Amino acid sequence: MITKNRDLNILNMLEEEIYNLIKKCSTDLPEDVENALIIASKQEEENSPSKWVLDGILENIKISREQETPLCQDTGTLLFFLDLPDGTPVIAIENAIKNAVVKATKDGFLRQNTIESVSGESIASNISVGAPYINLEFSDRKDVCIRLMLKGGGCENVSTQYSLPNAELSAGRDLDGVRKCILDAAYKAQGMGCSPSIFGVNIGGDRGSGYVNSKKQLLRSLNDMSQNHEISDLEKQTLKEVNMLNIGPMGLSGKTTLLGLKIGDSSRLPASYFVTISMMCWACRRAEILIETKECS
Repeated sequence: MITKNRDLNILNMLEEEIYNLIKKCSTDLPEDVENALIIASKQEEENSPSKWVLDGILENIKISREQETPLCQDTGTLLFFLDLPDGTPVIAIENAIKNAVVKATKDGFLRQNTIESVSGESIASNISVGAPYINLEFSDRKDVCIRLMLKGGGCENVSTQYSLPNAELSAGRDLDGVRKCILDAAYKAQGMGCSPSIFGVNIGGDRGSGYVNSKKQLLRSLNDMSQNHEISDLEKQTLKEVNMLNIGPMGLSGKTTLLGLKIGDSSRLPASYFVTISMMCWACRRAEILIETKECS
């Protein structure tokens, strides 16, 4: 485990590992997402707008991987999710993350993407209040897991939250109400946020934790199914229904509006029932590394 007497070599190792994580996340799409895009392309009619869009996306992925260039000009908000052994001192890891972000920005794997909200000033280092976002969780695990998501601004703009019951949707406080919220969110987005999209959904929580937990759903593989059978059934059913809306890639019509739908749940207060939907664009940039604690001792 990292100690207060850690030496410079350990810090350099951490920084290099995290730098490589950022580089991979920015330039190389996860295999499950790429495979879903390939399947989606095969389902669309030849010479249709949706086919052109998907084939263009797949070509973009290939070029980015080969040339090690960012998948999108918007390299997104950096969201780090750390799962740590209980008692791990985190300052060294947080410093390694920030140093790696500065280097990755300098090397062009991250855009100078951080703006001070009040002054409008651009922060060249990408290091500022809340940037990068670092979420910490502790458990009895033996290794350090660092997961990174790069979330673009376009898809974040169409993320949304509902409070049930919702009279407009005739949506009650049940899973059918959740289904109606997801369908409504997809319909209102109309392909904005660079679809085909992936939806991360959280049922319950408060307004703030709802968004954090909905984003965590986006870290799941598209091949992963919820262990809760009611929720897994809801994922499959609603994904099918969304793709029957004929919104399609970039809203140009087609069979694939969503590549995946992942739903989680949190406890809530009796007075509240939130359904929080984080939309992710086709460039679902996520990656993770595992660091043995003995490497940091």
